[in-house]
Amino acid sequence: MNNRGKLNLSTLLLLAGLFAFLLILPHFLKYHQQDFLIFLTINVLVVVSYRLVTLTGEWSLIHAVMMGVGAYTSALLSKNFDISFWITLPMAGVVAGAMALLLSYPLFRMTQFYFLIGSFAAGEAIRLCWIQFIKPFGGTGGTSAIPSPELMNIDFLEPIPYFYLVLVIVSICVYLLYRIEKSRIGLTLHAVHWKGVLAESVGVNTWNYRALAFVAGSLFVGIAGALKVHYIGTVAPKQFDIGFMVFILIWVIVGGYRTFYGAILGAVVLSVLDEVLRGVDQLRPAIYGATLIFFILYLPGGLESIPHKIKKMYQQKRSRAT
Repeated sequence: MNNRGKLNLSTLLLLAGLFAFLLILPHFLKYHQQDFLIFLTINVLVVVSYRLVTLTGEWSLIHAVMMGVGAYTSALLSKNFDISFWITLPMAGVVAGAMALLLSYPLFRMTQFYFLIGSFAAGEAIRLCWIQFIKPFGGTGGTSAIPSPELMNIDFLEPIPYFYLVLVIVSICVYLLYRIEKSRIGLTLHAVHWKGVLAESVGVNTWNYRALAFVAGSLFVGIAGALKVHYIGTVAPKQFDIGFMVFILIWVIVGGYRTFYGAILGAVVLSVLDEVLRGVDQLRPAIYGATLIFFILYLPGGLESIPHKIKKMYQQKRSRAT
């Protein structure tokens, strides 16, 4: 018990230090780097919410579109009906979650590869609606002039205030996702993945838990979508296409999905790499592809497995020395 308490205390101190560092960091960055920091923080919520969906063993190709559902919901409500951002933000998550619940009935009649393809088809059908219906979605060009949040006299058009807003909201969402995974529900999600037949034999409704993970993940990524479009001021179907979904998959695979922090690590490292390669856009897909192949072949556990491998190598070297 004492060791566990010390571990929790050290973790809290580490998180507090990280949070303090992030509060100071944007003041030492250039304008475009502050923009990048905002998008990186939002992407952390995207990958963590996607990881919740994968806990049951189902990898979907609709997560980026669910982000778009939340984005369009918040954008249209705030622009067309003059509803406050503080109301449209949770509504974005609710609508994305409701859409996921509706899609759960046909999608979860499938598993594994068929679920993957089915989710892609459903996502493209939703994107096609955004493209075909000029009203209210704006067609291919989407819609613009999305109002920024309002709170007292804070100017959220500036990157630093908006970053602080995003940091607080994403931190709350990530903490809630962490608590879900560590709760009894999270343990059951793991059981559905690794011991599905056994879980059913003791009365676990695996369909319900797979749908629950899908709905919860969509709810949180819908919030991420709202945070993104209220900063950039525009929303369009191309922002949530299969290309962005592939990036999400690569972030999770490269970072690792065995632990909670693995996906976050992948999103941070690869987003920084992507920013460094911004001047060579033609090479970025090739570098991403080569990185993915390297990790699949030589580091299938992702970046999160590196500390364990180093520790194992050190122990082997120490045992040989003795």
